[in-house]
Amino acid sequence: MPDTILDPEQEAAALQEQGYQTFFYGEGEKQHLMQQYFIVFLKKGENRNQDSLTTAELQQEHLAHLERMASEGYLSMAGPFGDEGDIRGIAVYNTPNLEMADSLARLDPMVAAGRLAIEVYPWWAAKGSALK
Repeated sequence: MPDTILDPEQEAAALQEQGYQTFFYGEGEKQHLMQQYFIVFLKKGENRNQDSLTTAELQQEHLAHLERMASEGYLSMAGPFGDEGDIRGIAVYNTPNLEMADSLARLDPMVAAGRLAIEVYPWWAAKGSALK
């Protein structure tokens, strides 16, 4: 999308034209433009027997993949969990549909190597939301 500032109705129309799902939530002056994103759970994969050198290389490639997805506008945020559980991290993809988010997440070298597996779910957030 261009960097010009659009009013919420124009922004919704532009997003919908690109295939994104949106709706307005709220009442009166407190309307929020909601957009569908896709949360990708990065889980322990079935192939975690790589040696430490290979694992380190895969980690560098994984981070480069996430950086590329962010720079291309497909990734809104990502990060690891702070424990050793089965779910290792999450990534929030900004794509028009689940199939595209799934396809981009599967390009991750950690996923391709089987070290990580993915689960993708639709998720709604107010456009422009930020962590505080």
